Parts: sequence; C-alpha cells; structure tokens
Amino acid sequence: KVLDASTLSVGTRVRWFAICFVAGIVCSILGTALLWLPKGIKLFAVFYTLGNIAALASTCFLMGPMKQLKAMFEPKRLVATVVMLLFLVLTLCAVFWWNKKGLAMLFCILQFLAMTWYSLSYIPFAR
Repeated sequence: KVLDASTLSVGTRVRWFAICFVAGIVCSILGTALLWLPKGIKLFAVFYTLGNIAALASTCFLMGPMKQLKAMFEPKRLVATVVMLLFLVLTLCAVFWWNKKGLAMLFCILQFLAMTWYSLSYIPFAR
C-alpha cells in the first residue's frame, strides 16, 4: 500500500506534485544560469538532469509510483521512455566519466527532445 497514491490525501498529492514540478523547473533554470561559470557545463548537465527527474517524480504523486511505472512502460510509449532514460544517463556519463563537454551539451539537447517526445506520448494523437 506504500506505493499506492491512494494512501495520501488528494491535497497532499497535489501539493507534492507542485513542489516536485516547481523544483524541476528551478533546477533547470539554475542549471542554465550556472552554464556560464568556468565548470558550468557540469553544473548545467547535473541540474538540468535533476530537473527532469524531479518533473518525472512529480507525477508519481498524482498517479502513484507503480501506476506511473506501468504507464511509462506501456508498449505505446516504451521506446520514448527508454530513449528518455537513456539520455538522462548518457548526459551524466558524458560529464562525470567521459569528461566531454560538447557531448554532454548534445545529450542535454537530446534529453530535452526525448522528454518532449515522452510527454507527448501521453496526449492522444500528439505523437
């Protein structure tokens, strides 16, 4: 029952959705602002990725984690989900392990496109 959204009141779920969603936006904006610092690409990639993860987590409060995971991996959005998660990981790999700033920036752009595609997969006929 812990992984079920119904254990939280509607008000609590909406409040935590808003908190996570706003935190995601703030992380993305902060990352963009930090981009101009000397090691800004690392900070940008980390904050941008954390922002996207927070935005994803926000919907867990509305749907519940298990329902969210089931929806994410439905056949109609499986490819979009995998591509989106892949670019989240590749962005961090490019920054921390490969130390390739240009590749990290490319993966951030692809991460944005993948998140857009993933988000559109929830809108009927939008893909």
